[in-house]
Amino acid sequence: MRSSANTSLKAPGRAFVGTSGWAYASWKPKFYPADVRPSAFLTHYAKRLQTVEVNYTFNHLPTEQTAAKWLAHTPDDFIFALKASQRITHFDRLRNPAETLPRFLDSARLLGRRLGPILIQTPPSFQRDDDLLAGFLGELPPDVPFAVEFRHQSWYARETLELLDLRGVPLVHAEGERAPSPLDTIAATGTFAYVRLRAAAGYGDAAIAAWTKRLAAVLAGGRDVYAYLRHDDDGANGLAALALREALSGSSASPSGEVPRIS
Repeated sequence: MRSSANTSLKAPGRAFVGTSGWAYASWKPKFYPADVRPSAFLTHYAKRLQTVEVNYTFNHLPTEQTAAKWLAHTPDDFIFALKASQRITHFDRLRNPAETLPRFLDSARLLGRRLGPILIQTPPSFQRDDDLLAGFLGELPPDVPFAVEFRHQSWYARETLELLDLRGVPLVHAEGERAPSPLDTIAATGTFAYVRLRAAAGYGDAAIAAWTKRLAAVLAGGRDVYAYLRHDDDGANGLAALALREALSGSSASPSGEVPRIS
């Protein structure tokens, strides 16, 4: 397992900061101007933030029409992180990946170079099973990046981290969830870091400063960071995402025209 403090890599990582979703009318007028129509939410969002975590894909496979619409409303360097289908994570609970993964990935790949990490989020009742995890990870294709969020404490063991790291998959830290992974596991596995900032209290200046410090260390170690704030009631987390992105801009090469390739 690698440490986020590793600074032997030459180039700093890049920070991709957004929110979990964008289609929230209640974000007007704090994040969206009062006169923006819902059909233009994604266009406006993409002018301010360069990535979004899509929870829609947990319940629905994106169609060609849906993917084309998302692509048309966002610039060429915009990145979509997709939550994996509930069929994969909640119904089959990581079993039968040779059957469940291909259908989802066929839809996800409609996004082409704009496809970012696939979030594998397991149910809170799903307890550690090393053999099951190893079998699932073995079916992940090499051309798509994945990140895994466990929500049961039993998974936070050395053996789990070793399995994830062997496949190059980061363990997601989800602040504010019932059983978030330990902070020191951020960027301890995989080739990039993935954090979900979901604290009910929100993210004021002190919280943004704390997360800037943590994530800047990951960037300095040469790995990219994907950070997504919770979809709150009034859009304050959208503004907090902007603040975090700005704070990290000095630590990360801000993407401009280049879509990140995760290896």
